[in-house]
Amino acid sequence: MKIAAIIAVIVLIIAFFLGSAYVGRRNQMVVKREAVSASWAQVDVVLQRRADLIPNLVETVKGFAQHEEKVFGDIAAARSALIGAKTPADKIAANGALDSALSRLLVITENYPQLKSNENFLRLQDELAGTENRIAVERRRYNEAVQDYNTFIALFPNSLVASIGGFTRNDAYFKTDEGARSAPKVNFDFNKSSAPAATPVPAPAKP
Repeated sequence: MKIAAIIAVIVLIIAFFLGSAYVGRRNQMVVKREAVSASWAQVDVVLQRRADLIPNLVETVKGFAQHEEKVFGDIAAARSALIGAKTPADKIAANGALDSALSRLLVITENYPQLKSNENFLRLQDELAGTENRIAVERRRYNEAVQDYNTFIALFPNSLVASIGGFTRNDAYFKTDEGARSAPKVNFDFNKSSAPAATPVPAPAKP
C-alpha cells in the first residue's frame, strides 16, 4: 500500500509539472498570436489610410493625364481588391498589386511637370509619402511578430503543445520580390530635368 501511494504521489507530481508546463507554454503562444493580430491591425490601418488617399490622387492626376486609362483602371481594381479582402493573406496579395499600379502612376506623373504647381497634388504627395513610410514600418513590425510566433511554436517541445492546442504556422508574410513589392518611391522633384544631355554636334570639316 505504501509503495502504491508513493507511486501515485509521484505520478501526480509529474502530472502537475507537465500540466503547468503545458499551460505556461500555451499561454505564451496565445500572447504571441495576439501580438501578431495587434501588429496586423496597425498594418490594416495604414493600408486603409493609403487606400483613402488614392482616389483623390488619381483624380488630380487625371486632370493632367486623362488618356492614361489603363493605369487608372489597374489602380481602381487593386484598390477594390484590397478593400474587399477578408484575410491578411488576401490583403497582402492585393497590396502587392496596388504597389505595382501605384508605382506606374508615379512614373507617369514625371511626364507632367505642370503638376508641380497644383497645390492639391503637392499636399497629396506629402500625405502619401508619409503613409508609405508608415506602411514600411508597420510591415516590418508585423513580419517580426509573425516570425517570432512561428519560431516559438516550431521549437520542441513547443511544437507538441502547439499541435495539441491547435496553434498553426502563420505564412501571411509581406514578401519582397526582386525589383518589386517594395514601397513605391514617391519622388515628384520636377526641378531637375530628366531629359538626357544633348549630344554635341560636330563642326563641319574644313575643305
